[in-house]
Order: sequence, then C-alpha cells, then structure tokens
Amino acid sequence: MTLYIRSALFVPGSRPERFAKALAVGADAVIVDFEDAVEADLKAQARLNLAAFLAANPDVRVWVRVNAAEHGEHAADLAFCREQAGVVGLLLPKAESAVEVRDAAATGKPVWPLIESAAGLLALGEIAACEGVQRLTYGGLDLGLDLGLSSGSEAASVIYDQTRFALLLHSRVNDLQPPLDTVYPAFDDEPGLAATIRRGRDMGLVGALCIHPKQVAVVHAALAPSAEELAWARRVVAGAATGAAAFKIDGQMVDAPVLGRARRLLAAAGE
Repeated sequence: MTLYIRSALFVPGSRPERFAKALAVGADAVIVDFEDAVEADLKAQARLNLAAFLAANPDVRVWVRVNAAEHGEHAADLAFCREQAGVVGLLLPKAESAVEVRDAAATGKPVWPLIESAAGLLALGEIAACEGVQRLTYGGLDLGLDLGLSSGSEAASVIYDQTRFALLLHSRVNDLQPPLDTVYPAFDDEPGLAATIRRGRDMGLVGALCIHPKQVAVVHAALAPSAEELAWARRVVAGAATGAAAFKIDGQMVDAPVLGRARRLLAAAGE
C-alpha cells in the first residue's frame, strides 16, 4: 500500500517547546532532528528532550533524523530510537553505503536514506535494495556543495532533476514508497515553493521535506489534484465501469495506463 506522505516537517531536537507545535501543523510526518539543527554540545540533550516528550505523550509518533554514520553520536542515536515506541522511523543523513543503511535498519525501524553526496548517488542502487528501506529522499544543499553546483541556478536544477529521476527509478525497481523532494530553503517564497512542488509532482514525487511549519499547507495545496483533474478522473473511472477495454473520454482514448493515472489521482485525493 502506498503511503501518501506529502510533507515531512523537521523540528530541532534541541527545541522541545516546538515539538507539540510541529505536530499540530498537520504535516503527514514530523521529523525530530538530532543532526544539522542541533549544536554539538546539545546532541545528548536532544535525546533526553524527545524521551521526555514521548513519555508524556505516549500516543505521539515521530521520525528522527539521526546523526550521520561517522558522527560520534550516531550509535547512541540508533540505540535511543530502537528503544522508543514513539519513534516510527529513521532518516539517515549522508547515506553512502548499504552497511550504514543495514545498521540503521537493525533498529527495527523503517529507514529513509538521505542522499547528500556523490558517493551516496553512486551507491544508490545498493542503498535502495537494502531491507528496511521504506523510501528515498535527498539533501539538495549538501549534494550541491559536494558536487560544486551553483545553488539556485538553472544549471544546478538540471543536476537535481537527474537526482530525482535516479530516486524515482530505484524506488520503483525496489518497490519502495515514492521518494520525497528535498527541502525548499526559501521558506518565505510560497509561490516558488508551490511551483517547485507541482513540478516534482508531475515528475512522480509525492511530497517534500519541509523546514518551516508554514511550508506544510503550501506543499499540500500544490500537490492536490485540481477540480478539473478530479472531474476527469471520475469520468474515466466511471467509463471503465462499463467493462470496455478501451473507450473515449473528452476526445481521448482511454486504456489501461490512462485508467491507472485516473485512479492514482483519485487515491491522492482520498477517493
């Protein structure tokens, strides 16, 4: 069954006062960040913060972005996540090998490898094939830095599109959940975010990582099928109910692939 996670919102593990607020925004997943958003001397405290919050809110379910495999806190992060029922999965940053992914999956939690380097891209096939991987995503800023891209340029977008295609390809052949797009760093640029999300949707991505609560509603609205698309999809599905293998709707021939797209649109809208 496809899990339509449209938005995955980061919240710093060092800011426990924001945990409840992040959960109330309406994101499909909340990721408590132990990595980039947490200062080096607060890494252990971030685990304590989340442990206390989950103990006080036993029905809460969150994801955790652990520290990268080479970080000194990585093993402690994995041990923490293994023990916490409220942690339902791990985001593994700077994923570059199947060994790293298997170690994370040994916690018994689903893993989202975060591809952020050339080495990670080269190892994408073996990473995606690891047992325990649920879906793929990537970190555009770190990847761009590693590859020497000019962030925000049209040229960089060409490389990111190739990354998106690689994620889609390896997700499909390994029967993973559809990948999530990277964060959109300009959280005050709602039109730019919406345009980026719609473009990713048309490429086959089902959602994105978010770094600010205000991005969640924008992402959801941009991903939602339009009224015209839904009306078309309903007509196609209704036409298929006649049992014909191929038929015409709005002057277009409808066969199995077209019917599949119509059903996918309706499923994305909860129909």
